[in-house]
Amino acid sequence: MNSANFKDKDIKRILITGISGSGGSYLAEHILKLNLKAKIYGISRWHSTSNNNNLENIINDIDLVECDLNDLSSTLKTLKIVKPDLIFHLASQANVKTSFNYPSAILSNNIQSTLNLLESVKILNLKPIIQICSTSEVYGQVTKEEVPIKETNQYRPASPYAISKLSQDLLGNVYSKSYGLNIITTRMFSYLNPRRTDLFATSFAIQIAKIEHGLSNYLLHGNLKSTRTIIDVDDAMKAYWLALKYGKFGENYNIGGNKIIEVGEFLNQLIRLSNKKITTKIDKNLLRPNDVTLQIPDTSKFKKATGFEPSIPFDKSMLNLLNFWRNRAKNGKL
Repeated sequence: MNSANFKDKDIKRILITGISGSGGSYLAEHILKLNLKAKIYGISRWHSTSNNNNLENIINDIDLVECDLNDLSSTLKTLKIVKPDLIFHLASQANVKTSFNYPSAILSNNIQSTLNLLESVKILNLKPIIQICSTSEVYGQVTKEEVPIKETNQYRPASPYAISKLSQDLLGNVYSKSYGLNIITTRMFSYLNPRRTDLFATSFAIQIAKIEHGLSNYLLHGNLKSTRTIIDVDDAMKAYWLALKYGKFGENYNIGGNKIIEVGEFLNQLIRLSNKKITTKIDKNLLRPNDVTLQIPDTSKFKKATGFEPSIPFDKSMLNLLNFWRNRAKNGKL
C-alpha cells in the first residue's frame, strides 16, 4: 500500500503534536466536527501545559499528554502509550523573524523534535500515517519564471526557520524511503489564522481592533511588497485532513488558496473594513534580513490526489479575521 485511503471508522487514535498552538488547535476542532469515534490526543510540553488558551473550547473533548519531543525517551514513552493510527506533526517554533535572532534554538527544536518522533515510530515498529506539516518557506525566493511553484521547485530557504522546516521535509523523505514509514508532507502557503499573532494578516487585524477601541494610534507594518496566495484557516485544516486520507506515502503536496494578493493591498482592504481612520507606519524592526516575496503555489498535484478546492470566500475570511480580534478587544482580551 503506497497511499492512505483509510475509512474514517477504522481510525481509533489520532495524535496532534503542537495541539495547543494556533494550527494544532484549529485542526483538533476540525477533526472533532467530523464526528469520528476516534480519540484525539495532543502533545503538550510539560512547561507549557498551563497555557492552553487556544484549546478552551475543546479541552474536555481531547486528551493532553505531557511530552517533550526534544527528549527521545519522553517521545518513546508517549507513542508507546498512545499508539496512534494518525499523526499530525505541527509542533515547531514557527516565527520567521525570531529565527534570525535565535537560529540555534529554532534549528535545534524543529529538527530534533521531528527526528525523535520519526525515530520513536521506527523503534516501536508502529504503523501510523504521519503528516509532516511543512511550509512554502522551504522554496525561498523564487523567480517569476518559476511561478506557480511546483513541489519539484528548487529549494532556496531564506531563513533559519525555513532551513529547519526543509530539514523536517528531508527527514520525512529519508524515513519514508529507508524504513517504510507512512509519511506524507504538506507545504502550506499563506493562510488566515486568527490565533497566530505573528502572521502579517493577524498582526494587521489586531492593530486595527486596538485602534478602533482607542488602545493604539497607528498601525505598524514591515515589508508590504510580498505577493501571496491566501486560504482560510478552516479550508487549511480540511486540507490537512484530506492530505492524510488520500495522499500518497513519500509525496510532498503544496496547499494554498486561489486569492493572489500583495501584502500591501491586503492591508488596504482590511483597513476599508474599519470605520476608523487608520494611520500606518513602517517599523524597521519588522523587516526581515532576507525576505520571501513571491509565494504562489501550483496546487494541481494536491487537487488531483484529494479533490480539494478552497470553499471559503476571501472577503468572508478577511472579515472573520478582523471580527475575531474585535471581539477580543471588546472583551478586554487584547
